[in-house]
Amino acid sequence: MSMPQDPNYGGYPPPNPYGQPATPYGYGYGMQREHPEGTTVLILGILGLVLCQLLGPFAWSKGNKVLAEIDAQPGMYSNRSTVNAGRICGIIASVLMLFTVALIVLAVVIGAASSTTN
Repeated sequence: MSMPQDPNYGGYPPPNPYGQPATPYGYGYGMQREHPEGTTVLILGILGLVLCQLLGPFAWSKGNKVLAEIDAQPGMYSNRSTVNAGRICGIIASVLMLFTVALIVLAVVIGAASSTTN
């Protein structure tokens, strides 16, 4: 199928021969924008690492949800790496929280065992 010729373009087909609006990059997605919850995931992940490890699981689960939304509509959002960084920080904070809880439980068990033997 040949494209319609237009004399206004020097014999070449017009840039948009069928009347669709022009899309940047030629992919048909339009302009990319940041996911509205991307920064929230990153902040939760960083705060989970630095201040309160209880925020880690929230960053992890919210990051999984946001990444699923980004992957469902490829090319629409531009901050996948930001969300992934927040999710990874949330995973690390969650693991550190579990390790801390395990150490506390171990200390209580050892303390209780040593006090009953005396």
